[in-house]
Amino acid sequence: MNATHEIADEKYELKSGTRSKLFMLLGAGILLFIIGVFMAMSGGEHHEGGEAEKGKEHASAQISKDLVASVDQHGDAVKTEGAKTEEHHAKTAPWLKRIYTTLWMNNVFFAGLGIIGLFFIAIQYAAQAGWSAGVKRIPLAMGHWIPFAGIIMIVLFFVVKHDVFHWTHADLYDKASPDFDKAITGKSGFFFWPLAPGGFPLFFVVRMVVFFGLWYLFFTWIKKEMLAEDLDGSIQHWYNSRKFSTIFLIIFGYSSSIAAWDWVMSIDTHWFSTMMGWYVFASWWVCGLAMITFIVASLKNAGYLKVVNENHIHDLGKFVFAFSVFWTYIWFSQFMLIFYANIPEETVYFVQRRLVAPYSWIFFANLILNFVLPFLLLMMRDSKRQIAMLQVVCPIVILGHWLDYYNMVTPGVMHGEGGLGLLEIGMAMIFMAAFLLVTLTSLTKFPLVAKHDPMMQESLGHHI
Repeated sequence: MNATHEIADEKYELKSGTRSKLFMLLGAGILLFIIGVFMAMSGGEHHEGGEAEKGKEHASAQISKDLVASVDQHGDAVKTEGAKTEEHHAKTAPWLKRIYTTLWMNNVFFAGLGIIGLFFIAIQYAAQAGWSAGVKRIPLAMGHWIPFAGIIMIVLFFVVKHDVFHWTHADLYDKASPDFDKAITGKSGFFFWPLAPGGFPLFFVVRMVVFFGLWYLFFTWIKKEMLAEDLDGSIQHWYNSRKFSTIFLIIFGYSSSIAAWDWVMSIDTHWFSTMMGWYVFASWWVCGLAMITFIVASLKNAGYLKVVNENHIHDLGKFVFAFSVFWTYIWFSQFMLIFYANIPEETVYFVQRRLVAPYSWIFFANLILNFVLPFLLLMMRDSKRQIAMLQVVCPIVILGHWLDYYNMVTPGVMHGEGGLGLLEIGMAMIFMAAFLLVTLTSLTKFPLVAKHDPMMQESLGHHI
């Protein structure tokens, strides 16, 4: 019993060395971002491959435009989304569009890490899982990023909307305009209801506010119960956490899919996939698991989390391994169905990402980083139980899914003008430093392990 209390009193200290490294990461990110912006403004960042690559990119972009052009059920020609976007965005400099794109993409990506922190906790309570009692404070700390992501998302939308979201242009809904788009007009209710198409996207903005509001509300309720349990030891707090978690999971099932349609799929306004909600969730989920595992492994390596043993590490490694395979299944299913049907307005999504630089090499790198390497490196039982191996695999998974989100968002905005250089790398480093600062600072404010968790004895005796 004394050993249990000793473990439960464990507190994380964000040492000055760790804090300095995070601020160095933040400073390096800002510096690289500034250099990348100046290079982009001066035309210093070019795609690899010289004139031959540029010719291939131009031809591929033209193929994409030709594929999007189709005829609707009434026989009216539908203008290509690529051509329309270029017309509407002619006044926005490519370097500025790159800034807007990487801001949006990074915020969606890191918002997912915070949301998955809450989702992981909710899953454990709803499943009445005992093994995870000693690691739940890590995803709880990650959940503190949710309000930051929500505020950034709402503000950012009004800054980038006309450049990132093609459907926000009013003339697309004006039948008298040469840019009138019947296909997008048919989807206008999803964005603008109950207001007129082309005006203020009330329905879209309300969904964004409501989703983040609900996620943060349930995060606050569950966190309150978890910390109150430390003080009075009442098992009622565990039952309350399970109740809130169950309700949250039902809400999250709907809201996460709609968020994927809103924040990612609507960027390619003409294109749609019935699997996109699952795909975005799968990428969020496995990346969140990799972040949880990496932080747990790093804390364990630093002498913290005495309650965690190699069996808990093994379980976390199995999660990363299994859901890397799950992500690959979703990726293949979406690609295979669209490839097999060979419908032009669907295949344009993959044609652009397979043939246009820099999206083409990322398209294939995704499979290597997000499936091949995690599968091979974590295939053996012992590899899942080694902290050193997980500290190698988890950053690979996080990087791979960051590139996955890059390819989900950037081609739909930048088309043939996209780049992956210091500008994008610097922005990713800024977000990563900010996310880790919030997470690790939050981790210092409560014990690393729940003192009175009714599942703690089961976790201490966990063996596989």
